[in-house]
Amino acid sequence: MLSSFLPAAFDPQKPVALIAGQGLYPGLVAAALRRAGVPVRLIAFDEETRPELINSFPEADRRTLLVGQLGKMLRALEDFGAGYALMAGQITPRRLFKGLHPDLKATRILLSLKRRNAETIFGAIAAEIEQLGVGLLDARSFLDDQLATAGVMTGGRFPVEREYIDHGIHLAREVARLDIGQGVVVRKGTALAVEAFEGTDEMLRRAGSFKTADALFVKTVKINQDYRFDVPVFGQRTLETMREAGIAAAALEAGKVIVLDRPAVLAQAKTWGIHLLGFE
Repeated sequence: MLSSFLPAAFDPQKPVALIAGQGLYPGLVAAALRRAGVPVRLIAFDEETRPELINSFPEADRRTLLVGQLGKMLRALEDFGAGYALMAGQITPRRLFKGLHPDLKATRILLSLKRRNAETIFGAIAAEIEQLGVGLLDARSFLDDQLATAGVMTGGRFPVEREYIDHGIHLAREVARLDIGQGVVVRKGTALAVEAFEGTDEMLRRAGSFKTADALFVKTVKINQDYRFDVPVFGQRTLETMREAGIAAAALEAGKVIVLDRPAVLAQAKTWGIHLLGFE
C-alpha cells in the first residue's frame, strides 16, 4: 500500500502536482512520490519554496508563481494533466495579508470571503482545484512513516506527570476547537502561552520568558481538521526553538502531527535531552 491516507480509487499512473511551500516538508513528499513511482510535477512559490527542490525538477515539470497567482496555478494543473494535487509546506502567514499578489481569480475569491484566515482562504483554493477534476490529497499522504506515534518516542520515562499532560492536552484541544491555534505551553497546571497567528516558534519563545522547568509543549489538531491543507508539523526548527526556550518536553497527537525527518529529529532530541511523547 502506497499510503493509508490515499483515497480508495487513487490511480498511481496519474501525475500528482506538488504545491510546495517552505521548508523540508515538500522535499520529503517529492522524494516519497518518486520512490513510489508516482509521476510528480511541481508548483513552487517565489521566495517560499526551497531552490534545491525547484532545481530537482526538469523545467517542463515545474512552474514558479508569486503567492496569490491562483489563475496561473490552476492553468499549471491543467497543463500538467494532473490527476491529483498535494499541498505541502507553509506559506509565510503574513503573506496572506501583506506581500500577496492576487490575480483576478484570487481577488474574486478574497472578496467573496466574510472571514479571511488560512482555513477559509485555502478552503476556497481547494474548491477551485477540485472543480477542475483534480483530487486534492490528504497532505499526510506518502509520509505515514513520519507521523508521531503513541508513547514516548524518545524512549525512557517522560518527565511530566500525567495530570499535567492531560491538562495540556485539554487546553490545546479547546484552543484548536475555537480556531485560535493548535499548540499551547503549560507548566504544572498553568497556561504559559497559547499559539495564535504568530505560529509555534514565536509562542515557544514567549513561553521561554517564564520559568520553564517542567514546562510542556502540546501540539494537537482541530476536531474537523482539513488535512488537505492544514497538517501540524514538528521539525528540527521547532526542536531548536524548544531548546533555546528551555522547554524540554513536548506531546504531539499521534497519527496527526508530522515529525519531519523523524529519525533525525528523534536522534537530536535525545542528544539535547528533549522528550517527545505521542498521545491519542
